[in-house]
Amino acid sequence: MDTNNNPSENFIYYLERLLNLVDKISRFSNHNPDILNACLIADMLPLNSQIATSTNFALRACCPLAGRAVVSFMQNTSSFEGLTQGIRDTIDYLKTISAEEFNRPNDEVLRERAGFTEVALPREKFLHAYALPNFYFHLSMVYAIARSHGVPLSKGDFDGYHIYPEGFSFVTK
Repeated sequence: MDTNNNPSENFIYYLERLLNLVDKISRFSNHNPDILNACLIADMLPLNSQIATSTNFALRACCPLAGRAVVSFMQNTSSFEGLTQGIRDTIDYLKTISAEEFNRPNDEVLRERAGFTEVALPREKFLHAYALPNFYFHLSMVYAIARSHGVPLSKGDFDGYHIYPEGFSFVTK
């Protein structure tokens, strides 16, 4: 891995976006926690689990890459407040990992459970082919579930870069 690169910075940026999404979902639903049980499809994880899983993937990536034991701060996933606190605590923890901690042997193999399978991957592949795709998958599901339940989000809410006028749509009727 590039010794000047701190992967936690990218996760922190998108966890801050996730905080924004959770806040907008909470306000849109009038703080009704029922939306936290909403699913995109019946056999997929509900919104609260997607939020928690995305948040935990940041730790499941950065902790092993830095040579630390994996931790989790998702204690209460049944409320907006609990989810928000878990995301904030995760961000605070990631900020404690120095760039130097990621300076480990490139041929180091990292092991992780992926569903019912154990993956064993070299550091670069662990980050780019496993951890990041899973983090973004669950983050995308948060966005998709919220949109499917009418929460007015834009791509800018997801990535923090795109800006569109209120009510804008690429689809014309």
